[in-house]
Amino acid sequence: QVQLVESGGGLVQAGGSLRLSCAASGGPFSSYAMGWFRQAPGKEREFVAAINWSGGRTFYPDSLKGRFTISKDNAKNTGYLQMNSLKPEDTAVYFCEAAWAVGSHDNEYNYWGQGTQVTVSS
Repeated sequence: QVQLVESGGGLVQAGGSLRLSCAASGGPFSSYAMGWFRQAPGKEREFVAAINWSGGRTFYPDSLKGRFTISKDNAKNTGYLQMNSLKPEDTAVYFCEAAWAVGSHDNEYNYWGQGTQVTVSS
């Protein structure tokens, strides 16, 4: 059973950057794919990025390519999401999720954290 804890969220001005972290415990994090999803008030959870177990393959929706970067440090049992050139529409709660296979849909993941709030002011 993997436990995931996100951190690094906060308030940032438009154009700024944040790096989110996802600390994993209780399971073989190095064997899991990891995904980041976000959910804004009144909206469905949205795919942000995913990475395979080794960190060698990454996936993004076209709308976020070039601004967001996902990475994974298996030695530290930690995943990351670097977010640059942030926009007010990036405001949401960001969730880290883990699964045996990489995917872009929330229901493909077995474990998730409590989320971290990201607020981008204009």
